Amino acid sequence: MRDTLQLRPPQPDDFDAWLPLWDAYNAFYGRDGELALPAAISQLTWQRFLDPAEPMHALLAWRGGQLLGLAHYVFHRNTLMAHHACYLQDLFTVPAARGQGVARQLISAVLAQAQAAGSPSVYWHTRHGNAAARQLYDRVARDTGFVVYRHTF
Repeated sequence: MRDTLQLRPPQPDDFDAWLPLWDAYNAFYGRDGELALPAAISQLTWQRFLDPAEPMHALLAWRGGQLLGLAHYVFHRNTLMAHHACYLQDLFTVPAARGQGVARQLISAVLAQAQAAGSPSVYWHTRHGNAAARQLYDRVARDTGFVVYRHTF
């Protein structure tokens, strides 16, 4: 049973295991060093996962007592449908677990959560150059061709 991947929502005492993965995910996208998220934002994000009134959710992938991956997803209103849309905002696995199906199982679990909540679809985005992730994404979803723009203040 120790070798079985277990997916579950976070528990309050999972923070110390979650934070290094969260920091590594953010570093992957250039949010490290001077651009790192403030600790208060990480703490707020964590608290949102634990608050049942929040539309923000997380799933953690554990094997043998080790946290191998995370998925964060958000339900929100949408102008194109009556039901809430589901946005898979963050997906990350530790490098040692890549290629072992962890990310695929996390995506499948988010899809199941969205379907159970009545959402007609799940969407996400990644960088064009994230070739390894895009190989998986191309197998489980379709590329919509959209480009993301952001204006910051």
